[in-house]
Amino acid sequence: MRDLGAGFHYLIQGQRWVARHGKQYGFGLLPGLITLVLYAAALIALALYGEDFVTWATPFADHWTSPWAGLFRGFLTAVLFALALLLAVVTFTAVTLLVGQPFYESLSERVDRDVSPDGTAPESGLPLWRELWISARDSLRIVVRALVWGILLFALGFVPVAGQTVVPVIGFFVTGFFLTEELTAVALQRRRVDLRARLTLLRSRKMLAWGFGTPLGLAFLVPVVAVFLMPGAVAGATLMARDLLGEETAASRADQEDQEDRGDQEDREMGATA
Repeated sequence: MRDLGAGFHYLIQGQRWVARHGKQYGFGLLPGLITLVLYAAALIALALYGEDFVTWATPFADHWTSPWAGLFRGFLTAVLFALALLLAVVTFTAVTLLVGQPFYESLSERVDRDVSPDGTAPESGLPLWRELWISARDSLRIVVRALVWGILLFALGFVPVAGQTVVPVIGFFVTGFFLTEELTAVALQRRRVDLRARLTLLRSRKMLAWGFGTPLGLAFLVPVVAVFLMPGAVAGATLMARDLLGEETAASRADQEDQEDRGDQEDREMGATA
């Protein structure tokens, strides 16, 4: 449970960091705004034509007596839109990170330099086109995994009671995990940590991933909120990536030195008393 709170703390820390660095925050908003327009258009189209699609896909219900056909198709339309919303939340991050790769790389490096004891940031040493290719490839793999989970949860949504209570909760935790993976990938890719290793790291500390990604996923249900939280989410994920790899920060080093100083002072006081 401690990791659950730690994950949420990193999310808050990231928002605080960008609040103190207005220029970085402003640049980080641009990719989210572009992606938001594209996703909003897609979801509006689904809202307008989703019912027609469900009607076309369920010809067997044409001859059902009223009101069963309408109720059945209305339920499927609602589930379809919920599934699209779930996938939009997961893929929004992947697409935004891909669109804004140079912006978020710069932001993540700035965070690393700011908190690193020696003021440096790890660099991948790869050309930009190679980084974009790796990011796109890994994002596609994550989207496929999320799609499999989405289909499974869509099917489980038909289970009475559990489908309307337990399944949505599971869906948010799944979304939170994949969101965390996508966001920490910005910092971890610079450290040459591949997708399989990243997933292993996050699975070893699921509570940390859920604490960071699940509340973020809930916030991302409001598209405009997602745009404004994205830069801070990248900053917070960079801080969490350092934790996952056990990297020291300037703050942790200062705390350790303070503890050592207090320990030395206590030893001297005990020696003087003796």
